Order: sequence, then structure tokens, then C-alpha cells
Amino acid sequence: MKKFSRRDFNSTLAKGVGGATLIATTPLACAMGTNQDRKKLGIALVGLGSYSTYQLAPALLDTEYCYLAGIVTGTPEKEQVWANKYDIPKENVYNYQNFDEIAKNDAIDVVYVVLPNSMHADFSIRAAKAGKHVICEKPMAMNVEECDAIINACKKYGVKLGIGYRLHSEPYTKEVKRLVKNKTFGDIDYISADAAYRSMSNPEQWRLNKKLSGGGALMNMGVYAIQSIIYGTGENPISVSAQEYSTRPEYFKDTDETITAQFEFESGAVGSIMTSHNVRANRLFASCQNGWFELDPASTYIPLAGRTSQGKLNFTQESQQKLQMDDFAKHVLFNNPNIAPGEMGKRDMIIVEAIYESISSGGQKVKLDFAAQYGFGG
Repeated sequence: MKKFSRRDFNSTLAKGVGGATLIATTPLACAMGTNQDRKKLGIALVGLGSYSTYQLAPALLDTEYCYLAGIVTGTPEKEQVWANKYDIPKENVYNYQNFDEIAKNDAIDVVYVVLPNSMHADFSIRAAKAGKHVICEKPMAMNVEECDAIINACKKYGVKLGIGYRLHSEPYTKEVKRLVKNKTFGDIDYISADAAYRSMSNPEQWRLNKKLSGGGALMNMGVYAIQSIIYGTGENPISVSAQEYSTRPEYFKDTDETITAQFEFESGAVGSIMTSHNVRANRLFASCQNGWFELDPASTYIPLAGRTSQGKLNFTQESQQKLQMDDFAKHVLFNNPNIAPGEMGKRDMIIVEAIYESISSGGQKVKLDFAAQYGFGG
């Protein structure tokens, strides 16, 4: 399993990414750090980029079952700033070189990997070896092989694994899943999902570096579109055909700019997705036998919005990240269902690889049989 350092993204990471071999610890207790409710799990954020800074850390101020206990960063200047802002004790502040020492820290129960895609497998596996439960940001890994490695490590060391699919905790998405499960509008005939934004401000960003990202729009926003058509039908696709387009090849030199894909489902439904780093779009729409439903926007942070052929959807919204992390904490603490398990992340990476395979073959149809080919139902 090939690993890439974050050198192009952060020069301070060049040393120690592979990490020393860790010693497995005993199962975690729920005891927290000083002055924390013992029901709460301590979370350490690994990587303090914009998502951790503006979404995850603020959300952890409001979570009921977990809190921000520690940080892992490759930028020394951030250490004291974060420690002061979130009252993080010095012993809970790590860098990428001494990360393995987190195994000795009982105040940290969960490691949330919020790094470039090329580093997801490495740090998720190392966290599992350290006896810490793992949340891995999407996409789960660079390829299916790495997904398997993460899943197997978490099983081996007896820790829980969740993928950072925040929308499964979000009320509009949950309502779509309810409508589909109850067949409120009958069987679905057609579904489409667009997930795209313009990413033209920084040509040096890691998402445009294939060694760090594994791909372009598909490995970023495309995962949301794939997720949308699956929970919007309640089915896994059985085939996919795909195409890639580029209008700015001089800018998107290393990664895909825009991808479209068409899906078939066993029920007879058909679907399509569009994802791009050079278009603004964010919508899920399903045409059913007896009506329709849509979310527009469908995958932004907040606010989402939705309507159906029966009228407008209206739900109170709060931080999706807060809801997501509390849901995972309740899975760990109370054995509640894991609503975004590692197998879900692997399924989506299987679909991503099938899309790239179809593109490389000129758009030919690629069949998907999760049970027969991959040994699970997805």
C-alpha cells in the first residue's frame, strides 16, 4: 500500500509519516479529561485545516456526548493558538512525528482524521493500533485496498470506525431516506444528483495534486453525489457508465475537473450524477411513480432546503458536524447503530474506481455486484 507524504502540502510533515510500530492497548474506558462529563468521549482532531478550524472544532463546543480533547498538527504555530482557544492541555497536543504517543493518553478516546486523502489510511491505521476509535473524513482512502486495510485494522484492534458522512445525521437527508423507505411516492423511476463548486482560487491546493488527493472533483464533491443517489433510491447501483470533461486543462493539470456518470439499479430505476471543480451545483432530485422530491441545496453545511410534490420540507437545522460526531459517540458509548461505517466508505470507493474505469475505457458500462465481487451488500 503506497503512501505519500504531505510535503507538497506542509513541509513540516516530511518526517515520520510512516510512523513507528504501535503497541495495541486495551479497550478504551469512557473516562475523560479534567472537568469533563464522564459520558463524553474525548476527540482529537488530526489536521487543523479549514474544515477542522471552521466546522469541527466549533461543533465540538456544542456536542453532548463528545468534546475536543486534543489536536495533532504539523504547524507548530497552531499548537498554542488552539490550546489557548479550546483549553487543551499541553499533554494532549501532538504533531505528526510524536502522534504514536497518543496510545498512552487515556483522555483521548476518538481520533478524527482530517488530512489529505493520501494520509487517511496511514493515520487511521495508526490510531486503531493505538486503541483509539476512528472517524475518517471522506473519501475514506485513495483506493479500495486502503479501505480494506483501515477496516481490518479497526477490527484487529477492537475499535469502532466511522466515516465523516455528516449528512446521514442531518434532518433533510434523514427525511429523504424515510420517504424512500416508506415508498411515500411509490417506486423511483429516475434520480439525479449534482455536487460541484468552483475551485479556481488556489492552483497549489492539495486537492489539485493527485498524489495527495487521488483524483479531482470525483474524490471530493463526487462522493456526495454518489451518496445522494444511493440513499435517494435505497439501493446500490448495479452498473455505471461515465465521462470526463475539461474546459481548463491548463489549470486542472493533474486531476479531473468535471465528471458525469449514469447508473442503473436493480429495481429498474436509472440515475445520473455530475460533479465538478469548475461548476456551481448542489441538488438531489428524484422522479417517482406518484410524485417527486428534491433537496436544493443538498449537501452544503447549512441551510439545506427541500420540497416534494406534496409541499415544502421544513426542519430545524443545526451544525451537521455536531450531529454527526454525537451520533458516532453514541455508537461507541451505547452501541447505537453506526450510521456511516467503514463498509459504506469502501462501497463508495468501489463506485469511484468503477467510474474511473469506465472513463478510461471510453465510457463503457462497468457492472457492480457488491455481494458477489466484494463479499458484502454495501
